[in-house]
Amino acid sequence: MFFSEKITNFARMIYSIHKFKQTIYSLLTLTATFMATTAAAQSQYSECEDTCSHIHGIDISHYQGEVFWETIGTGTKMAYVYIKATEGSTRIDPTYENNVLTAHNYGLKVGSYHFYRPTVDQELQVANFFAQCKPSEQDLIPMIDVEVTGGLSTEALCDSLFKFLDMIEQVYRQRPLIYVGTNFYNKHFQGKLDRYLLMIAQYSSREPVLADGRDVTMWQYTGRGHLHGINGYVDKSRFMGEHKLRELRFRHRKGEP
Repeated sequence: MFFSEKITNFARMIYSIHKFKQTIYSLLTLTATFMATTAAAQSQYSECEDTCSHIHGIDISHYQGEVFWETIGTGTKMAYVYIKATEGSTRIDPTYENNVLTAHNYGLKVGSYHFYRPTVDQELQVANFFAQCKPSEQDLIPMIDVEVTGGLSTEALCDSLFKFLDMIEQVYRQRPLIYVGTNFYNKHFQGKLDRYLLMIAQYSSREPVLADGRDVTMWQYTGRGHLHGINGYVDKSRFMGEHKLRELRFRHRKGEP
C-alpha cells in the first residue's frame, strides 16, 4: 500500500510538471503571437511622415469625431490642417469652430475648406463659407473641394466653378487652393486651372502626375491615415518637391473680420 501511494504521488508529480510545461509553452506562444502582431501593426501603420522629410498635414471634418489637438500639436509631425467649414449653401460642419480654435492653440497652421456643389447657387455658397471661414482666423488660403459634377457636363461644371472661384477671390482678395482628384482633374480640368495652386488626391504610392503636366503643390496620399490624437482614419497630405508652407500663407489686411 505504501509503495502504491508513492507511485501515485510520483505520477501526480509528473502530471503536474507536464501541465506546468504546457502552461509555460502556452504563455510563450501567446507572447510571441502578441509581439508578432504588434510588429505587424507597427509596420502596417508606419506613416509617410515617419520615413520622409516632406512637410505633412491633415484635413478633417466632423467625420473624425473628437480630435485631441494637444496630442497632434505636441506629439506628431503635422505642420498644418485644413478644416471643413461648409458644404453647399446651408451645411455647416458642427465641429468647425472648436477645431479651428483648438488647432490654433496647439501650434498648427490652420486653413479652412468648402465642399463645392456645382448645381447650388454660387452666391449662397460664398455667403455660407464666408460666414464661417473668417479671414482673421486663417493662417492658410481657403481651399475649395471639387469632387462632384452634380450631373453637369464638363463645360457647365467649369462655368459654375469658375464663377464661384471668382467670387471667392473677390471676398478673400486672394486665390483659393483647389482640391481635386487626379482622375477628376484629367477628365474635366486639363489646362483650365493654371491660375490656382492644386492639392491632388491620389491614394497610391506613386506621386501624382497630371495629364497636362501641371505642377502639383500638394499631394493627399491617403484617406486611411493613422495619427495619434484621432480615432479612426484621417486624410493626410504633404507638399511636393520644393514647395513650402509659406506659399499658402493667408495675406491679412487691416479691418478684416
